Amino acid sequence: MPDGSRLRRLLNPRSVAVIGGRPAEVAVEQSRAIGYAGEIWPVNPHRTHLGGVPCVSDLSQLPGVPDAAFVAVNRERSVEAVRELARLGVAGVVCHASGYAEDGEEGARLQRDLVSAAGDMALIGPNCLGFVNYLDGAALWPEQQGGVGVDRGVALIAQSGNITENLTMQRRSLPIATLVTIGNSAVTGVVELVEAMLDDPRITAVGLCLEEIPEVSGFSRVALEALRRRVPIVALKLGSSELGARVTLSHTSSLAGSDILVDALFRRLGIARLHDVESFLETLKLVHVQGCRPGVRIASASCSGGEAAMLADLAHRRGLELPTLPDEVSAGLHDVLGDRVSVRNPLDYHTYIWGDPERLTDCFTALMEAGLDQHLLMLDFPRADRCDVSEFETTVAAWEAAQAKTGVRACVVASLPESLPEDVGERLFVSEIAPMQGLGSCLTAIAAAARIGTAQAAAQEILPLPPAGPGSGSEVETYDEVRAKAALAAYGLRTPRAAVVDDVEALPEAAASLGFPVVLKAVVDGLAHKADVGGVVVGLASREAVRRAGSDMSGLTGRFLIEHMVEDAVLELLIGVQRDPRLGLALTVGAGGVLVELVDDSTTVLLPATRSEIRDALTRLRVGPVLTGFRGLEVDLEAVVSAVAAVAAFATDHADRLVEVEVNPLLVHPQGAMAVDALIRLAGPGPEEKEDASRG
Repeated sequence: MPDGSRLRRLLNPRSVAVIGGRPAEVAVEQSRAIGYAGEIWPVNPHRTHLGGVPCVSDLSQLPGVPDAAFVAVNRERSVEAVRELARLGVAGVVCHASGYAEDGEEGARLQRDLVSAAGDMALIGPNCLGFVNYLDGAALWPEQQGGVGVDRGVALIAQSGNITENLTMQRRSLPIATLVTIGNSAVTGVVELVEAMLDDPRITAVGLCLEEIPEVSGFSRVALEALRRRVPIVALKLGSSELGARVTLSHTSSLAGSDILVDALFRRLGIARLHDVESFLETLKLVHVQGCRPGVRIASASCSGGEAAMLADLAHRRGLELPTLPDEVSAGLHDVLGDRVSVRNPLDYHTYIWGDPERLTDCFTALMEAGLDQHLLMLDFPRADRCDVSEFETTVAAWEAAQAKTGVRACVVASLPESLPEDVGERLFVSEIAPMQGLGSCLTAIAAAARIGTAQAAAQEILPLPPAGPGSGSEVETYDEVRAKAALAAYGLRTPRAAVVDDVEALPEAAASLGFPVVLKAVVDGLAHKADVGGVVVGLASREAVRRAGSDMSGLTGRFLIEHMVEDAVLELLIGVQRDPRLGLALTVGAGGVLVELVDDSTTVLLPATRSEIRDALTRLRVGPVLTGFRGLEVDLEAVVSAVAAVAAFATDHADRLVEVEVNPLLVHPQGAMAVDALIRLAGPGPEEKEDASRG
């Protein structure tokens, strides 16, 4: 693997070789267009000049060793060119050609040859457009692009060249510092590129446009470093990874699909995931201007009741709060606006002060005195080619003046993206006010920035993720319920008083010794959903009832589990762990019982997880308020956390062989939590059961 210094020289080269025809010539033109002042050495045996720069016919005639090279010849010749560049000591190369691992076995073989040829060089690609460094003017890029040189801004790293090219054409005043398309990531990938971006203080945030998730432990490491350095990462994830071989024995597989696991990964690492390009760009813009901090309390001003109502509706859907304004703020607004305006948040300040810069400034200053997490001015500019925009400019100036007085975080947001001109956006940047385009995208960005801020504040407490591991392809063994419960009990999971009986005639006496009522279950290898085939009977309150139930069940098995029935449960939960081939172990908690999939109330975290993460996951559920004392219900939340942690500990200790483990339901009652059913599936032979039953 190349060291970081080679990649930094590739991305910020003092000299560049470009090899090929028209694509290489475009790279020359684009570099000059954005101000590259370094040496450019074109290589082409059939041309005298590329982009007005004299050519040499082959690499041996280069006047020196370039820091970087752009190779734009066919796939076979690219391998040879890369090998020669590595021999010369070039730091890094962009391989533009396609037809490698994305194109069948022959392409995969050529990609292996390409990696071997690169040696210690950094290599971006193959099958990519390359990169543009708007900070330093280098553009190893064979297409048009719409960016301009900047002093600081956001970095974009993407697998899709076309999407990245489109992003350069944005008219949202977003300063792009660097963009890189990674293609097949044969040598240099997302992890190495994020590391390089973190080393450049001019880069304020990193945007990732991903089709696949990088190797999880390396990705975890750099994402946590970004949190510690307070460089926000924003992601647009396209598609979703597959969740290995689907299992059908448990409910967990229906609740923890691959896209849910991606959400869990990003939530764990403090990465804001967006689902559309507009929100992706607006979030990057917001965090570029303001950075991130926890808090979702907002205030809004507009001169329209309809706009105020629309904002309130959209804010509520995104979990943002519009708190009641403090009395002193309301009084200040009343002094400016008078009796005809009802002062509330969101504020409709009407048009009585429209066009009056002093009163507008006083109004906005009074509102900002609320000191909330974000302050918004809703303002859609009319078309400048058909309308007079001077009074709108006055409103913006008043908002800028108020923000300068108060120092709060503030935005100007247009409900329509096209209704905030680029020149106004650039002016607001100077005032450290975020120019936001599209009301929904703006509110999504505020919520996303708050999530990143919360993660940044807790960065030291977040556990890194281990490598996912290869898993096991051996035969899968399914524990029966007795064995599964015993294995989990060794980790501290509580289970009901129970007896295992191999003689149906002995069932009544065993039940009586446990105390009625009891639950009778068939013990059958490989049978997960016993209730579906009559293998579970609950509420048996007498010896005779147990005898009859055992007789009816004897056609399924000659081995029975009889348990004392837990009667005072206030909630049923599910706990499950599965393995994803890319992301590792995923823990799902949710509302449990037979209606688990119908209720659809679950959340997923990746392992290992702290007790705090487990507690947060439980309280995020729609049934979470029950765990925190809803309507006076008595629940021992910490006992529930311990039960989940016990299952997670078993899964972590058996990570190399785990297929899945599930407890459903976990009965939550005032004195604690009790697992009344369990499933374990491990690859290969079962482990020796733990002797220390007190382990938790």
